[in-house]
Amino acid sequence: MSTTVPQSPSNAAARSRLERPWQLLIGGRFVDAADGATLVSEDPATGAPLATVAAAGAADVDRAVSAARAAFEGAAWADLTPSARGQVVWRIGELIERHADELAELESLDNGKALPIARGIDVPLAADIFRYMAGWATKIEGSTIPLSGGGAQLHAYTVREPVGVVGAIVPWNFPLLMAAWKLAPALAAGCTVVLKPAEQTPLSALRLGELLAEAGVPDGVVNIVPGFGESAGAALTAHPGVDKVAFTGSTEVGRAILRSVEPSLKRVSLELGGKSPNVVFADANLEEAIPGAAIAIFGNSGQGCSAGSRLYIHRDVYDEVVSGVASFAASLRLGPGLGGETDLGPLVSRAQWERVNGYVEGARADGARIVTGGSAPGGSGHFYAPTVIADTTPQMAVVREEIFGPVVTAIPFSTEEELVTAANDTPYGLAAGIWTRDLSTAHRVARALRAGSVWINTYNHYDAALPFGGFKQSGWGREMGWEAIELYTELKTVVAKL
Repeated sequence: MSTTVPQSPSNAAARSRLERPWQLLIGGRFVDAADGATLVSEDPATGAPLATVAAAGAADVDRAVSAARAAFEGAAWADLTPSARGQVVWRIGELIERHADELAELESLDNGKALPIARGIDVPLAADIFRYMAGWATKIEGSTIPLSGGGAQLHAYTVREPVGVVGAIVPWNFPLLMAAWKLAPALAAGCTVVLKPAEQTPLSALRLGELLAEAGVPDGVVNIVPGFGESAGAALTAHPGVDKVAFTGSTEVGRAILRSVEPSLKRVSLELGGKSPNVVFADANLEEAIPGAAIAIFGNSGQGCSAGSRLYIHRDVYDEVVSGVASFAASLRLGPGLGGETDLGPLVSRAQWERVNGYVEGARADGARIVTGGSAPGGSGHFYAPTVIADTTPQMAVVREEIFGPVVTAIPFSTEEELVTAANDTPYGLAAGIWTRDLSTAHRVARALRAGSVWINTYNHYDAALPFGGFKQSGWGREMGWEAIELYTELKTVVAKL
């Protein structure tokens, strides 16, 4: 691992794109905040400012919700046939692909992630979810229901209708992709949206707003209001004109959203935190399991809700796996996202760096052993060395709480029963991984683990057709697949006397 971190390269083409006004998108127009407020997006690799962005307040959110309501009830969107609506959603995916290099550079600069990750994962998956959801626009169906009472004199059927105005709040770890996960099914279902990107990473969402107009999305159907959670986010979730809140982020904020929507009982879907177990059995193919376990936690600098942060290893192979994961971690090259040889970018902010470091230092103080990492390399920026921790106890915060950084705890186990008990001993239930050659073991343990996604001999495998979401405090509802369409529709029953 590099002990010093090079500064962000002077990529003139990428940085020239930042020299433009970054405003709110409301009713089809880019405008300043009503009170003139702004926020600064910074380069996580240097801490230097990247761009100044308009910061929405309650008045701006109110304008955006009003625009979304007018668009939802207006003919330009409501009267589109499902086929026409699907074509608009498809074109969004095409435009994302056409502008892939630009969007990837924006994402890398704003979030800090390595450019190959943004170009190879974030942008293609964002394009794909729009294409996939475009197909569902013509397949949102109801059913006819035979009734026992009333017989042939009654005709009963169901229809699915768009839920209405959606307040979508997305996080900073996958800014473009998480916006796409919300927008694609909402638009396919016929909803309108007020999108609040994270204050740390607003740029790709605002650029996407321009592409939406180019794709033919009518004015007001999608409104984008970057701002702070305590102002713009709180105003959006509490707004009486919002019919549904769709949120991805921390479990703590998810609870705050539930308190906010309680008076109105508006619909809510939540994709929240995780503390996911990743299990290596003694018979696993270690040539695949070791790098797979490392990538499961160190990918995106550990800033992923499904990161495999609890690595359970059978005692027979424990030392070999820990050594292998530590060697993999030590080989990773830290650097700015646009650096040509970067494997691991910086954490998104100084606050996130301090959070991650606090957990590692707490584990050290509690007697855990830092196998590798546990420090910041030299240079500026919010870099943190990929870290492997051993000799922990189940009560340690580093084992029980979500860190959201490149930190994994390696925990030995002896029996399958012991493993399942320990893996399920968490308030979270988002994801899990299993590495074994034994199919019976794989499927038996997959059934026993309380998690919304279980990957066998792979990890973090996503597809637009695969529903994603969590058990327990990892959230409510499922994104992607048909299940995402259900999040943005209401089921209506109609009974007619003939």
